[in-house]
Amino acid sequence: MAEMSLTRNKLEEFKCCANSALHLKLVRHESDLEDDTKTFKPDMTHQLFGDQESIFGYKDLEVDLFYTAGKLIPYLGMKYVDRVPLKGLDGVYADNVTAKLMEVMASGVQTNLDDFVTAIQKDVNFRPYGDLLHCYKVHIGEQEREFQIYKADIEVKGFKSFHNRLQTFILFFIDAASFIDVDDDKWRFYLLFEKYVQDGECRYATAGYMTVYNYYAYPEKIRPRISQFLVLPPFQRQGHGAQLLQTFYNDVCPRPEVLDITVEDPSENFQRLRDFVDCCNCQKLESYQPKCLLNGFCEQMTDEAQQKLKLSKRQARRVYEILRLKITDESNPSMYRQYRLDLKRRLNIPFQKSRRDFKKLERALGPEELAQTMSCMTQEQRHLILEKNFQEHVQMYRQVIDRLAALSFSSNS
Repeated sequence: MAEMSLTRNKLEEFKCCANSALHLKLVRHESDLEDDTKTFKPDMTHQLFGDQESIFGYKDLEVDLFYTAGKLIPYLGMKYVDRVPLKGLDGVYADNVTAKLMEVMASGVQTNLDDFVTAIQKDVNFRPYGDLLHCYKVHIGEQEREFQIYKADIEVKGFKSFHNRLQTFILFFIDAASFIDVDDDKWRFYLLFEKYVQDGECRYATAGYMTVYNYYAYPEKIRPRISQFLVLPPFQRQGHGAQLLQTFYNDVCPRPEVLDITVEDPSENFQRLRDFVDCCNCQKLESYQPKCLLNGFCEQMTDEAQQKLKLSKRQARRVYEILRLKITDESNPSMYRQYRLDLKRRLNIPFQKSRRDFKKLERALGPEELAQTMSCMTQEQRHLILEKNFQEHVQMYRQVIDRLAALSFSSNS
């Protein structure tokens, strides 16, 4: 037992957290290479290094994955204090970290730092791909910084190689991410860049992007679906996500062939962003004014949101629930009770469907078969689940309302 414990401890010494070991950086100037404030860490690495997100075989491992800020030419390097022998340690071998990363990286990865410095200098020639859709400025600290949003497709010269480098970020920041087949001409790309001046030269830094697939909708419509959406960490919490999504809306909503806009498996963070932007837009619609909201969700809301903003009925209803909560006086028991009942009626629909399914099975199956097919919840269990679901929705809705209030305060200041 003592020998096994000793072996285990020895192995643990060479185990490290991949999220901590991986250092990402967007490099604008050679001096950034030594600037630790420019470094950011991945949110996740399980898509490369397994569910445990661990790397074995090294002590004090540091893996540098740097990109030039514009073209995103990557550099990969690693250093460590010690590693297990090439022949292994007690039959266990070091992970080939470089090989794992090279599998997912686009071609042209630099492994020589001098070559990477040359690539940084060549970034001065980089210009965004596609057509300029929107320009805006934001105040960050004491600085006013300029950003631009472009729209591109795979036919744009040079864009495919750029996208191959850009999409590697999703492995570290979007769960269950997968690379897309960009050769399909139904993909559209919305790209976010910062425009800045360095050494007297105008330059561009890549800040984020979103991908949209145009699905066919019978008979002559399309249904754009947002697939991937990422603002890179150095640019997060600066309002760029809302700008990017609104620019996409401004591009597609006026087009008569667009039926509605959908989202592929949205994360909680993206759902909040979408809710915020949709609420900003719906607040301007006649059917979403306070007097209408207090009368309950209606067909006019669905129609107006679909026609003017291309929202699906489900999203139109969700926005109604957020905006109604916004005008609901929670200190008024009767007013809040009406809101609570209204939201719970919608949340209760799956349970009603479940009861209908149960009755169908009850007619079709014998008692023993029915017992094996369905395990029914008690009424009390359903009430508990419904209440939990209600509280989770209200909590998320309040976060959106707080952001709407902050926007309103900022606009009035």
